[in-house]
Amino acid sequence: MSGVDQLHFEDLPRLKRCPDCGEAKPLDEFPRNRNSRDGRHPYCKPCHNTRGQESKQRLYGGSRHYHLKRRYGIGADDFDRMVIEQDGTCAVCGRDDPEHVDHSHYPGAVRGILCFNCNGGLGQFRDSADTLRAAAAYLDAHDADARELVLTAATRAKELRAGGG
Repeated sequence: MSGVDQLHFEDLPRLKRCPDCGEAKPLDEFPRNRNSRDGRHPYCKPCHNTRGQESKQRLYGGSRHYHLKRRYGIGADDFDRMVIEQDGTCAVCGRDDPEHVDHSHYPGAVRGILCFNCNGGLGQFRDSADTLRAAAAYLDAHDADARELVLTAATRAKELRAGGG
């Protein structure tokens, strides 16, 4: 038997035709979809992505507005208004051009617009005011120790310069 005779139908790649581009492509070129018979979306990945971007633009005015609306319940106009209300600065540290939405994880309410560092910092402290106060007290205590060390060193340096060492 020749090699051609030994080919089995199962060995051939299963193809599907994309209605947008008209190309027949292997199934792994189509996004997964549990609800379809073949387990794949009707459009190939590039066409699927293009359709998604077009829908976001058409329905929401762009992916930024879509993301803000879907994730936080506010639109791009609301975001821009909040930044203006905060004088164009981070609501925590005052840095210019904040870009991150701060929201409460439990009621889901948007609290303000923060810079990357402040938004991440609140998240690291699990949005706990008590933990943030404890961290601030820790920093204050260590700053006091550092000030005392600097004063002691300055006093000792003066003594040494005066020849009292």
